Amino acid sequence: MPKAFVTILGKTIKHVARLRGGGSALPGLIVERIDPDFVSHYLKSLPFGVVVVSGTNGKTTTTKIIVELLQGQGLKVFTNRTGSNFSRGIAAALLGEIDIKGNLSADIAVLELDEAHAVHFVDKIPPKYSLILNVMRDQLDRFGEIDYTAKLLRHVANKTTDTVILNRDDEKIAQIAMSLDGQKTSFFGADQKLLGMFPGDDNLHHNASQKNNNIKATVVLKKVEPKSASFVINNQKVETNLMLTGVYNALNAAAALTTVMTILGNKTNQTRLIKDLSKIEPAFGRGERLVLNGHPIDLVLVKNPSGFRLGLKSFSPYKYATMIAINDEYADGRDMSWLWDVDFSSLNNTGVAEISGTRAYDMALRLNYDDVPFKNVDPDLKKALNNFIKKYPKSSKRIYCTYTAMITIRKSLSRITNAKAIR
Repeated sequence: MPKAFVTILGKTIKHVARLRGGGSALPGLIVERIDPDFVSHYLKSLPFGVVVVSGTNGKTTTTKIIVELLQGQGLKVFTNRTGSNFSRGIAAALLGEIDIKGNLSADIAVLELDEAHAVHFVDKIPPKYSLILNVMRDQLDRFGEIDYTAKLLRHVANKTTDTVILNRDDEKIAQIAMSLDGQKTSFFGADQKLLGMFPGDDNLHHNASQKNNNIKATVVLKKVEPKSASFVINNQKVETNLMLTGVYNALNAAAALTTVMTILGNKTNQTRLIKDLSKIEPAFGRGERLVLNGHPIDLVLVKNPSGFRLGLKSFSPYKYATMIAINDEYADGRDMSWLWDVDFSSLNNTGVAEISGTRAYDMALRLNYDDVPFKNVDPDLKKALNNFIKKYPKSSKRIYCTYTAMITIRKSLSRITNAKAIR
């Protein structure tokens, strides 16, 4: 069946789905059933190939940084902006970029894929580059043991045709380099003094020391400040302001810089690269700042113990009203036992104003064990958010939330703040 016909059909379905309030991936699912080679047809023809970004934490933000940095270097980039990890989500994203003649105007594709979906995607469309960020316990009901997750990521790396970019400070990720069969490697990492900010899974329950291995990294995160960071890039120290908030986003920036420099090589305009990095804003819900009546509302996505710990470490609770919203839908993971691996003691003095989500009472119990006071518990997210805003109209606010809770909260906030609605 002609690709142009499939594209027109898909665009029509996508338009109708939007009018009816349907999901963004539905048109992609239909198109894939009509033409199973639809995605591969377009992506395999891109001159710079496909980049797959995977790992437990940081995929969405890192993908966004890579896309914007590559665009700053003059490349036309296709990406799955909705963050859909399914191939049908990528197909749906393609429908928005392909013209009615069936042409895709892009030089490279940068795709965020979670571990479970990435292994199937790379079997059909081997990426030219892959970036493997980290491996943590995440959604245990889906992925099981951490070694299984590492195995999935190793498969992605082995299907890569050119270069694999790896986190040298995550032992399980660094070891992937030993299993490769001819692929080139690039590494990113943090300075030895910063490793305590990025605990591996083995460091969550005790103070086991982390040490850099002797692998040379293209980009090393040297220092992190609230609104700036310094990196060592090919042995040259570079300082820059950052709109990206949180220590984890500074490390994501190091991963993104390494990836872009790996792709472009000596054609990289490093001055432009750093200038563009300083202007990049967080992805929605990932340290994103919204404004209501002149006061900020910060959204911090949390989905595993390491991510929640880093979030709490990145942001001071003082002079902020804090809300925590925990859901256990499929996209969040059903198993919320990981909450017991998070240290909430940084909230002891300020407390938590509002707790919500389907697992609100589990969260309240967890805070109680850490002697963190809280004022209100309401599983109804919309009611809890309204109460939170009403009770603290002149306060800066911060909301820690799981994925589906963040989507609901952000949708509500889009009606009364500067947030753009998620489509």
